[in-house]
This record gives sequence, structure tokens and C-alpha cells, in this order.
Amino acid sequence: MLFSCSNYGQLKLKANLPKKLKEASGIVCGVGNDVLWMHNDGGNKNVLYQVNGKGKIQKTLKVKAKNTDWEDIASDDDGNLYIGDFGNNANSRDDLVILKLKKEDLVDKKNIEVTKIKFYYPNQNKFPPKKKKRFFDAESLLYFNNYLYIFTKSRVKKEYGKTSLYKIPAKAGRHEAIYISSFNNCNKANCWITAASISKDKKKVALLTHNTVLLFTDFKSDNFLNGTLKKYNLEHTSQKEGLDFKDNNTLYLTDERAHGKGGKLYELKLE
Repeated sequence: MLFSCSNYGQLKLKANLPKKLKEASGIVCGVGNDVLWMHNDGGNKNVLYQVNGKGKIQKTLKVKAKNTDWEDIASDDDGNLYIGDFGNNANSRDDLVILKLKKEDLVDKKNIEVTKIKFYYPNQNKFPPKKKKRFFDAESLLYFNNYLYIFTKSRVKKEYGKTSLYKIPAKAGRHEAIYISSFNNCNKANCWITAASISKDKKKVALLTHNTVLLFTDFKSDNFLNGTLKKYNLEHTSQKEGLDFKDNNTLYLTDERAHGKGGKLYELKLE
């Protein structure tokens, strides 16, 4: 595959994604080598794509749930997948849900049943709240020790970089999201938190913005945001919305195709 001489900053270009994944907003490594699972953003088909490391679609699965606003995807230690249908631009949704897909169904089925893990934010009382209180959008999800962790995305001007960390049990039901802590990144739209991932050894948590990776280490228990922070300036700005650890020291990233750029799969080596 031939690539142009474009400058991707700190990123290594791995592949151009197919047009079917032009709004890829979630990526997670599957069980086995060279297997990635991806999905598109809200408004697209309720489809999960198996993609190889060269960006080619190997398999397409229909998920038996509406894609209201799928934003991120995570996996547990057994290889089950979790799709976060919790995009909430207007902060008006009261139907937030994470969809669990069983590992065995991914192997031998084309139509995938889901287990619904519903949740709500205990500190949201109005749908939508006033503009200065719209902190209940989310694009970021990870799994850790039988819980699902959600990092919110602020819609409040001059506080765009604020994210709050919540957790819910990774099991069916309707759960109150448990607040853990918050973190303030910079305050421009490029500071929005758009994806999250935890390393295979559970010692690193990475958050993504349009031009930065925030890496947290040395955290206690599951208070990831209180760990030691290192920022990676990617020297490349695009609508990045997909992130996962390939291994403990390498990240996969994707961006959406918009304004004539994006729609690609990248790698980032961590120091």
C-alpha cells in the first residue's frame, strides 16, 4: 500500500480505512493477532466490523440494537465486547446504555444479540440541564476488574477539557453511575476527551483528544485520573475518536474522515 508524504507528526500511518468506516469512533483489539473491532458513530448502521492491521474489513456483524450514538468500545479479559451507546451531545438522553456482546457470538454468528447495561448520572436532574451544566456527554469507555469506566466529555464553553470519571458494574440492569474523580485538560474544543483505553498489564490508562494523548500511570486502585500524567503532543490535529492499546507500549488510533482528511489507522509508540 502506498501512502503520500503527508506529515502525521508523532503518529505512524498504518492504513487508510475503507469508506464503510469513514466515521470510525471506536476501536478495540480482539483476541488473537492482527484483529481489530471497529464501529461507526451515531446515525450509522448498527454494525460491528472486524478489521485487520492493514485496515481491511474481514467480517461484518449486525448488532441487534440501535446505533443511537455509539462512541467507544472496550473488551474484558475474556474477549467479550462492550459498545458505549452514550453519546449525548445535547445532554438530553435518559436512555444511556452499554451493549455487551459475547465473545463466542463474534466467532460463529452474523446477527449478534446484546445484553443491555443501562445507567444514569446521579447528579443530572434535568434533560437537558442549563448550558453551563452540560457535563454529561461521553465518548470514552474502558473495562477494569468487572466494572465499566466512563470518561465524560464537557459541552460547557471554557471548560471543554473537563472530564469526570464514573463506573458501573459490567452486568445487566440499570445502574447509578458512581462518581470517582475529575480532571481538567485545556479549555478549547481540541481538548475534548474522545476515547479511553487501559494497557494489557493494567498499569497505564490513555485518554485521547484531537491532538494529544494523556497517559496516566501510578494510579491507586481505579482512580485513574489521580495518577502521574504524561502528555504526548501528537503534532497532528484531526477528529480522532478511536484508541486502544496494541501492547503495553503501543497505541492504535483512528480518526474520522472529515474536511478532506482523516479516515486512517495510526500507531503511537510510548516512551
